Amino acid sequence: MRWARAASGGLMAGALLLAGCTGDGGGQRPADTGPMTFVTGGDLTDYLRNVLSEWNRSHPAEKVKVIELPEAADEVRAQMATGLASGSGRFDVLNIDVTWTSEFAAAGWITPLDADRFPLDDFLPPVVDTATFRGELYAVPYVTNAGLLYYRKDLLQREGRQPPHTWRELESMAKSIAPKYGLDGYAGQYLPYEGLTVNIAEVMQSAGGQILSDEGARVTVDSPAAREGLDFLARGVRDGWIPRNALTFKEEESRRAFQNGDLLFLRNWPYVYDLANEKGSEIAGKVGAVPLPGPNGQGSSILGGSNLAVNANSRHQKSANELIAYLTSERVQRQVLTQGSLPPVRAALYSDPALVRRFPYLPTLKQSVLTAKPRPKSAHYEQVSLAVQAVAHDALAGRQTSDEAVARLAHELRAIVRRG
Repeated sequence: MRWARAASGGLMAGALLLAGCTGDGGGQRPADTGPMTFVTGGDLTDYLRNVLSEWNRSHPAEKVKVIELPEAADEVRAQMATGLASGSGRFDVLNIDVTWTSEFAAAGWITPLDADRFPLDDFLPPVVDTATFRGELYAVPYVTNAGLLYYRKDLLQREGRQPPHTWRELESMAKSIAPKYGLDGYAGQYLPYEGLTVNIAEVMQSAGGQILSDEGARVTVDSPAAREGLDFLARGVRDGWIPRNALTFKEEESRRAFQNGDLLFLRNWPYVYDLANEKGSEIAGKVGAVPLPGPNGQGSSILGGSNLAVNANSRHQKSANELIAYLTSERVQRQVLTQGSLPPVRAALYSDPALVRRFPYLPTLKQSVLTAKPRPKSAHYEQVSLAVQAVAHDALAGRQTSDEAVARLAHELRAIVRRG
C-alpha cells in the first residue's frame, strides 16, 4: 500500500469531524461525542493540515488530533494491531488498508457501521465490497486505487500500433518493439512483498481464477485459470520480455525504470502518471495509460486504497461516525484528489470536466476500478499474502513450474484456512 500518492495499494488520509454537538464546553456532552484521534500512515502529501485546520476552527469542542504512524504499511498495521488488541481506546478512527478490514473485523477490533448512514450508492460500486465482512459494513471507503498499464505512447505511434488490450498483444509488442529501441518489454512489482501478491492476484483473476472464495472460507487457487495467470508472468521472465531484475522491483523501482526510459510497458498505480509527465522527466509527454489487459480483452485490477473504521473501544462512537461521513462527503473527496493526489471513491468526480482536465487519467482509472476486485478476504490475510509472495516468487524465478507452484500454494493456503 502506498500511503503517499494516488497509489496500490496505496494511501493516506486525514481526519475531521462533522459532529452534531458543537458546545463551548460549558454544558454536558454525551459520552459518545468529543475530541478524537485519527490514526493513519504518514501523510507525505501534507494535505491533511488544511483539511484538519478547517474542521478544528469550526468545531473547537470536537477537535481532531492526527496520530501519524510510519510510512511503511507493515509497520502501520503492526502498531494499529498492537493498540487494538490491547483493548486501548487511544485510536478513535482508523485509516486502514482495504485488506485489513476483514482481519480487524474478525478480531472484533472495529465496530459494525450503519450502512444507511453513509452515501454508499454514490460511491464506485466495487470499493464498497472492500469495506464489508460476512455481509456487514465494518468500514467506509475513503480512497481507492487500481492498477494501470503505462506505455510509451511515442514509440507505439511510431510503430503504428495501438496499446495492447490482451496478453498476447502485450507479449508480442514487448518482444518485437522494445528491443528495437533498446528497451526492456514489461514489468510490474515482483519482489516478495505485498505488491507481488497484488500482481499475482490480478493475473489470476484476469484469467477467471481466484485465490480464495469470496469470504476466504475455501481455497480456490488450484485451477487452470490461476495457473494460466501465473504462467503469463513466469513465461515473461523465462523468455526475457520481462527483465529478470524486475524480480527486485517494488513500486518505486519499477516507476524509475519506466521513467528513465528503460521499459516499454509498466503495470503500476495512478500516481505514476503525474510523475512520469512532470517537467524534467525523461519521458514527459510520451506516456499513455490504459486498463490492464487480460487473456482475451480487458483484465481486472486489484482494488487498492484505504477505508475508515471505528475502534470498537472508542468512547466517541457518534463523533467517529460523523467524522467518516464528513471525510466521504463530495467536498472533502474533491480535496482528497486535488490536494492529496489520491483517487476518490465518489463516482461523480471521475467525470467532472475540470478534474478530468487536470487529471487526464481519471476516465481510464474509473474504468479500471469498475472492473477491479478486492484482494482475498481472510481473517488471516497476512499469512495468506506471505504464502502467495513466497510461492509466486519461486515460480517467476524459475525454481518451480507454474503447475508445481499452484499446487504448493493450494496446500499452504488450506493449512492457513484450517487454522482459522
